[in-house]
Amino acid sequence: MSPSVVSASWLSGAVVAAEGGGEGFVTPGVRNFWWPVIPFDGTGPWAVTRPALVLLVSVGLLAWFYVGATRKLSVVPSKNQFLVEGSYNFVRNTIGRDIIGSKDFLQFVPLLLTLFTLILVNNVFGIVPFIQFPTMSRVGIPIVLTLIVYVTYHTVAIRRKHGVVGYLKSLIPPGLPGWLRPILFVLEFLTYFVIRPLTLALRLFGNMLAGHLMLLVFIVGGEYLLLHGDNLFLQFSGVLSFVFSIAMTFFELLIEFLQAFIFTLLAALYIGDAVSEHH
Repeated sequence: MSPSVVSASWLSGAVVAAEGGGEGFVTPGVRNFWWPVIPFDGTGPWAVTRPALVLLVSVGLLAWFYVGATRKLSVVPSKNQFLVEGSYNFVRNTIGRDIIGSKDFLQFVPLLLTLFTLILVNNVFGIVPFIQFPTMSRVGIPIVLTLIVYVTYHTVAIRRKHGVVGYLKSLIPPGLPGWLRPILFVLEFLTYFVIRPLTLALRLFGNMLAGHLMLLVFIVGGEYLLLHGDNLFLQFSGVLSFVFSIAMTFFELLIEFLQAFIFTLLAALYIGDAVSEHH
């Protein structure tokens, strides 16, 4: 059965149940992304919310894992050392060296490795039982990570282009007619200072938000149909919704990895653009 049929079955079940009395099915929404941790209500300046707690847990886990795995290095690596070396080599060679270039990439590998592992772990938390929350679905966190890339990129570019004036001049390719230079400068300025950071943050946020909502809809909707459906067809649709949610969980795992990779890849691409001789 196709996803559209499953979705239609779920919607029809919600309507039938609502018409038959009771409160009916309530679709997942913003409340599912903002669950404060006891005893705070999520409104005070020091409230510890679910995204903040999950992010702190991910930082602690990554620090514990990397420090523990690299404390006793050996020629024949252990499983943890093999995983650390694999992730490092992947970011170092596939992203850092190939995108930024062999001359300048090493100084940016720690930043790229931190971005990749932090985003990946927090994305995968979206399908981990009892956590089931992708931290990057809170837009503020991708914005902060984007600002780190943004500041790094422009700082490097300003140093390489001999100051702010030289950097702004480099936005205009040489050899253009005079009437075209102001137009191109405005377009390039918007690209480097507005569009790039905006799309970098929103791409990660949007994919994690959509994926989490999709899983919530099929899981919660399937449960509702299975428990409250008043005929076998609606109950079967609930079972089908659960089966589809399992398949979509594996698909979501792929998306979570790709989004961490794409974010880090674009960060390396922007930094590589900053260290290059020409924009």
